[in-house]
Amino acid sequence: MNARELEIQRQGYKAALLDDVVIGDIQWGRHGRIALTYVEWADADRQDVVVGWSLIRNKADAEAFVAKMNTRLEPGTLKTSISTALTFAASLFDKNIYSSARQVIDISGDGPNNDGQHVVRARDQVLAKGITINGLPLMTREGTGSAWYLDHMDVYYKNCVIGGYNAFVVPVWDWDDFPKAVRRKLLLEISGATPPTQLAAGPPRLWRAAAGDFDCMDHDAIWGPTWWYERRKR
Repeated sequence: MNARELEIQRQGYKAALLDDVVIGDIQWGRHGRIALTYVEWADADRQDVVVGWSLIRNKADAEAFVAKMNTRLEPGTLKTSISTALTFAASLFDKNIYSSARQVIDISGDGPNNDGQHVVRARDQVLAKGITINGLPLMTREGTGSAWYLDHMDVYYKNCVIGGYNAFVVPVWDWDDFPKAVRRKLLLEISGATPPTQLAAGPPRLWRAAAGDFDCMDHDAIWGPTWWYERRKR
């Protein structure tokens, strides 16, 4: 992603984390607090922890967290490794000092997996640890990722990326909608509520985790020779 896209995402997460309703849901939750870390990623060799694990109990904690999100990081690469982002994020749960009843990975991206191991293998490894994966596919047709735009990337995320207890996808169709999408996603995750199968026939949609036939290998294969070779040799 380009620098503008990265900054829009940071500002969206900052706004959502400082939202009074989000703070209220955290405080009224079962434990009255959540632990959070923020990671930016690109290809299989690029995962940057922007803010390490932090306990959020009130607005002051949230303000301290977002203040740390000003670290200067360079924009990403042309490749997209959802699979590495998932396994890297899952490893961070093993390295923190907190115990929790639920563990959730929020993953945002602007294209299908085209680097690292196949996304379904990575997803299944993460789900086997009891971690839920929720998705925020960015369908904005902007920046370097626009060359690999996937018209139905929300469906790709639904079938190939997310999974686990109450998993869901919130697509972002326009950058102006990003803060609202993040807020909506956080409220669903904090509350643990079961999302509907789909809220509306058109954008903005909210999808629950999929079950059934969908060839995720085909959707990865069209983006590069690595997946084609892997498919042929099986």
